[in-house]
Amino acid sequence: MPARTTTFKETMLGRVHLADEDRDRPMRLDLVARTETVLLPHRTTQAHVTGRVRIAGRADDPEAEGELEISPLARRRIRYRVTFTLEGRRLVLDGWKSVSPARPLTSMTVLPFSLYEDGERVGEGRLRFPVTTGLVPFLTSFRFPRTAEAAGDLAPRWDGKPGRTEVWYTTLTDPATGTGVWLHHEVVAPTDGSGAYAHGWVAVFPKDGPAEHARFGPLSWTGHDEAYDTKGILVRPGRLAGTAGPFTWELTETPQGPPLHTFPRWSWRRPWLPASQMLPAARCRYDGTVHHGTGELRLEGAVGASARIYGHGNARRWAWLHADLGDGDVLEIIAAVSMRRGLDRLPPLVFLRLLHNGRTWPRRSERAAVGWAGLGRFRAELGLPEWRVAGRVGRRRIRVTVTQPPERTLALDYTDPDGSAAVCRNSETADAVVTVERWWGRWRQDAVWRLSGTAHAEVGDR
Repeated sequence: MPARTTTFKETMLGRVHLADEDRDRPMRLDLVARTETVLLPHRTTQAHVTGRVRIAGRADDPEAEGELEISPLARRRIRYRVTFTLEGRRLVLDGWKSVSPARPLTSMTVLPFSLYEDGERVGEGRLRFPVTTGLVPFLTSFRFPRTAEAAGDLAPRWDGKPGRTEVWYTTLTDPATGTGVWLHHEVVAPTDGSGAYAHGWVAVFPKDGPAEHARFGPLSWTGHDEAYDTKGILVRPGRLAGTAGPFTWELTETPQGPPLHTFPRWSWRRPWLPASQMLPAARCRYDGTVHHGTGELRLEGAVGASARIYGHGNARRWAWLHADLGDGDVLEIIAAVSMRRGLDRLPPLVFLRLLHNGRTWPRRSERAAVGWAGLGRFRAELGLPEWRVAGRVGRRRIRVTVTQPPERTLALDYTDPDGSAAVCRNSETADAVVTVERWWGRWRQDAVWRLSGTAHAEVGDR
């Protein structure tokens, strides 16, 4: 079943006394908490936390992590255990808020804690949640993704109308070998009304290339209610399996995040645009095997995602990126020039969603695409071996550079419902640099990610 993740952010301020000093120092704790179950106050909920710990003059660790036990009614406490680095030493912050009905505000906002190094107490302090300035950001940071739709999002959308294309595709990276895997499943309903057919391919991208692949189909498609299932090729919630030429694969898929709609959410339910794309889960874990020729790839904890496309065919030109940035952060980009008359004269429209610290930016995907066309805020430069996307929404801007080395790129052809052809050039071992900046009187760097051989990317044209 899909993960029913809840995320929220919390900031606490206070002071800490370290055992090797005779004075207190200011301290700040910024955390992002993620749970894999629904957050209910009458139950005990475990959450994973990541964030930043700052102690004035002594520590500034942006990669702190730990656990949060949320049990305000069952155990009357909220316990924090956060590991961070102070001048090369690994310390553990351990403390809890003791929830009291007699003192609800104080007990829910004050965190007394101790610091430990290798089990020895090396400091103590007290943090406080700033109600006046922190309550509104805290409440608005909560995210309760509608993941109940995820299984339904894998179900076929095609309703029998001619001139439609539907795609299920999965991309992932093996953490042990750096090998990339691409599974592509497609249904095409020709414009001339002839029978719909299913086809696709599997491709393996060794870290140093070249890629290997095999196709399956075309096979007659009669339609299924819950899954992509034809002649042993299967895409179901939690499972991917099939055989194509010398390839066989059997994988389990475990969602690790909320759905992510690269295009406007409404476009997935109401197909008014030329096409729409979404991810039933922003990131997934994969376990299983992929056999290719005489080789075997054993996957354990591979990271990637499955995505869905439904529309009238391929764009005139397009680029795509799926980048797992770590710690639950994901970047998804589609930049495309439509085949529709009028739209085909526009520069590439950019649909970009960045899931970072439990929040999705831009909040509405239309901001990137419409902003480019009307206000010039987003732009894409499509090409190979390198392509770029850059733009701004509100007080944040992003620059993305994607490199697809020729030796790690595979070219495959597509056929649209009207019979026209397109070619995609795909790399599941691409490189990417992502830079995010915020405006605070001037542009200041907020985050940078550098992916070497773990980005999933594609450029297509006609």
